[in-house]
Amino acid sequence: MKVHRIVPNVQTADPALAKKFYHEVLGLDLLMDFGWIATYGSSQSTPVQISFLSEGGNGTPAPDLSIEVDDVDEAHAAMTAAGFAVEYGPVDEPWGVRRFYVRDPFGKLVNILAHA
Repeated sequence: MKVHRIVPNVQTADPALAKKFYHEVLGLDLLMDFGWIATYGSSQSTPVQISFLSEGGNGTPAPDLSIEVDDVDEAHAAMTAAGFAVEYGPVDEPWGVRRFYVRDPFGKLVNILAHA
């Protein structure tokens, strides 16, 4: 057996709220929209991963999601320009990532990162 995909699901009364954060700012494609569910992603091949953590590192809270991007500073600028409040960073961590934390429209803590 092979696992091909793991998809985090965020329960919300209004799936359309995801559009600004995940599509407009992060640039993910809208892959499926049935009104009651909206799935965003990329047509690129993405590794299957799931993490289990007791904290977020450096004493930060454990994030609900981690999203790897190619340019953390560009993502940070886009998030702040879109009105999303950054809760941590951007910072270069000793384990080789640059990252920041931001809350999505559903209150989920999102770790936006890039490997050094």
